[in-house]
Amino acid sequence: MGKILELHDLKREFRMGTEIVRALKGVSFEVTAGEFVTIMGSSGSGKTTLLNVLGCLDKPTSGVYQLDGVDISKLSRDELARLRNRKIGFVFQAYNLLARTSALENVELPLFYNSGLTAHDRRERAVKALEAVKLAERLDHMPNQLSGGQQQRVAIARALVNEPVMILADEATGNLDTRTSYEIMALLQELNQAGKTIVFVTHEPDIAAFSSRTVMLRDGKVIRDSKNENVRSARQALSELPVADDY
Repeated sequence: MGKILELHDLKREFRMGTEIVRALKGVSFEVTAGEFVTIMGSSGSGKTTLLNVLGCLDKPTSGVYQLDGVDISKLSRDELARLRNRKIGFVFQAYNLLARTSALENVELPLFYNSGLTAHDRRERAVKALEAVKLAERLDHMPNQLSGGQQQRVAIARALVNEPVMILADEATGNLDTRTSYEIMALLQELNQAGKTIVFVTHEPDIAAFSSRTVMLRDGKVIRDSKNENVRSARQALSELPVADDY
């Protein structure tokens, strides 16, 4: 299997007035194609900074980050933006959907940067992505006509539409109740079983239990990198939740 991510002695420092803040202090790990990795850490552990570097939104101060064989430190801002759009599908805690735009149009958005696609191609790809997240019958709905879980599914479809090498999710279940969180994790597990590489940032241990490996950060360093021997099935966890009483 090819390596999708390679990090070697990654450091990121910020100057705050006269102080230097060391957010990442030499982070090293690899992610191979088809893995489902969670990155955990409490607030201040460096996981947001790491996420920004992994997502090509920021460059490390030193060290190496290779995304799908490309060393990002050598890229210009424009090249970085192009790489980000082609290689990474982002899913955020707040969904980040455009309010007055249908589910279908939201999913088509990343494809507008791909000049080789016709309007027909864009639509076809977007429909396919929405089918993959089981929202085919909601194509024309606006975000305010969708539940939180459905909005997050639209965001996942948008992340899939460019056929990226990696889905990068930032606290993607943070705004959702337990049942909806587990539904989203079940969807991500299915996508992973279909071969998608997923890197999921969370601070919730019950969510990390659905991934096959956990990288734990503290104070800008990796303190643990372990395979999850007993990966929980999100479908199974869903079936074990008590049925909500309807009043």
